[in-house]
Amino acid sequence: MLQRLVGSIRAVSIVMGLIVACVSVGIGQQNAKPLGQHRVRFELSVWVPMRDGVELSTDLYFPEGAGNKLPVVLIRTPYNKKTFRRPDSVANFFASHGYVVAVQDTRGRYESQGDYTISTPDTEDGYDSTEWLATQVWSSGKVGTYGCSYLGDVQIMQARARNPHLSAMIPQAAGSNVPSRGFGASFGGANELAANVGWMWEYGNKLFLRPPPGAPTNFWAKYGNTFHPEPEKTNADYARMWRDLPVVDIMKHAGGPPTDWENLVTHGPGDKWWVDRGYLQETDKFDAPALQINSWYDFGIGETLYQMNLMSRNSLSPRGRENQFIVISPTVHCRSELGTEHTVVGERDLGNASFDYWNLYLRWFEYWLKGVENGVTKMPKLQIYVMGTNEWRGESEWPLARTQFTNYYLHSAGRANGLSGDGGLSVQAPAGEAPDTFVYDPGNPVPSRGGPVCCTGTTDAPAGSFDQRQVEARNDVLVYSTEPIPQGVEVTGPIKAILYVSSSAKDTDFTAKLVDVYPDGTAYNVQEGILRARYRDGWDKKVLMKSDEVYQVTIDLEATSNYFGPGHRIRLEISSSNFPRFDRNLNTGGNNYDETAWVVAHTAIHHSDRFSSHLILPVIPQMPRP
Repeated sequence: MLQRLVGSIRAVSIVMGLIVACVSVGIGQQNAKPLGQHRVRFELSVWVPMRDGVELSTDLYFPEGAGNKLPVVLIRTPYNKKTFRRPDSVANFFASHGYVVAVQDTRGRYESQGDYTISTPDTEDGYDSTEWLATQVWSSGKVGTYGCSYLGDVQIMQARARNPHLSAMIPQAAGSNVPSRGFGASFGGANELAANVGWMWEYGNKLFLRPPPGAPTNFWAKYGNTFHPEPEKTNADYARMWRDLPVVDIMKHAGGPPTDWENLVTHGPGDKWWVDRGYLQETDKFDAPALQINSWYDFGIGETLYQMNLMSRNSLSPRGRENQFIVISPTVHCRSELGTEHTVVGERDLGNASFDYWNLYLRWFEYWLKGVENGVTKMPKLQIYVMGTNEWRGESEWPLARTQFTNYYLHSAGRANGLSGDGGLSVQAPAGEAPDTFVYDPGNPVPSRGGPVCCTGTTDAPAGSFDQRQVEARNDVLVYSTEPIPQGVEVTGPIKAILYVSSSAKDTDFTAKLVDVYPDGTAYNVQEGILRARYRDGWDKKVLMKSDEVYQVTIDLEATSNYFGPGHRIRLEISSSNFPRFDRNLNTGGNNYDETAWVVAHTAIHHSDRFSSHLILPVIPQMPRP
């Protein structure tokens, strides 16, 4: 039965591979996975032992006729390894080019044994899986890793264990490895509500069916295509779930399966619970070359750039220290390879963002796993897409050495509310200006409109760049804009907003959004951030506010590369909510996650000679263009 299944999969693989290749050429040659010369055979649901006796179910893809000792590409997934059995999958792609590919269900997921808790213990399981693969009779001893999102995070976590057989990595969209943003669950101390609800409902299930007692050890290999271990879920009413209170009971009220939802919302960004999951620490050591892939409209882009620098700085040898690379596209989560000659991200046309990813991936693994001298390490350390000029550019460090960090100060006569207000933004410092005030009512939060989000489970909370004018029309959104700029301004690097604030509430949120306003008035969001005021002095502290006392808060807007062209305006939006991307701060100063009542906050943003609120932009001097 298994042989017939393998044969049929192989036949379909060849046909579907040709179809996919032809379709891809039609939308841009860069998107096509160039198939290799080898037919692929399979060993399904092989048990790989971990150090504690738990065994993880792993599919092995073998290239026929490629040799007896082959390098291995490891893909570890919580999303069901069976999905990689499709003929057009990346597993078949790498195997056809002469790699053994191992696709593994992570611990407690689908066919694998053990109990599931997010990211635990992926450091150790990744190490043990690599060790097993490297010591098989068909292995050359060199292992590379590949995968996006959760599949990228597990690579970063494994890298800190430094298995000597881990020879190279391609982690994509892996921006969830810093404890303060563990699992991408929070940002600025606020809960990433839409993403967390969507992911937990769709993928967070901790309960999987198992074979009955006495079942043969090859049960999954024999019956895995007809036996489905994950219970079916009902359709989610996300709009209702987002507004449900208390937040800690959202999954219980919706009748969802057991998940780590309660852990996500009850453990704050400074909680040791996140450290125990195995996320990165400043003292971690590394030694594996990594080619990281991410995009400007993906959450965690700042963390991805941080970990590239950390892995270089803390590598134990020149091999790791000198071989950390990154490619950043303008797209959304795990969609970099889909950039074409006409790339539209949300509503924003960003030109020709195509890039030859698949051949780059092959060259990367050929160099590190097969020893092919192909010059891949001579490419720029960073290859970034500059939005606005809509072009790829190579750079050698992050932040760019030529960056001119420039303060853009907030101005108004005290009426910056909405598009009809008088808010301004300029490099001139303010003097003697009245503060701007607004009312934040958690019962009527400012709606999210695109942005760097993922995994929401619904098109009602899409990612990307959209016209913000409907949001900016609200009275509880402060809008600060430059005059039309006579010459273009390139902003490439980390972004922060330094605000001087006061509020009637003991605790509230402060949001900031960088916007590119086109000459026709269309206002495209570029990047955004949030800070829960209680964390203004650090993630390990919770300091409440006193009514009407002025405090400094720093909002991290991650990073971007955007060219504001001549005639454009640079705009900053300030408010106290961005919902449902982030949970609503109920303004009481309590836990927030276990509360059902809220208070209305009366908030002020100060911009004067004493309290000069400003946006810090990483301006890149313009070079003469050929």
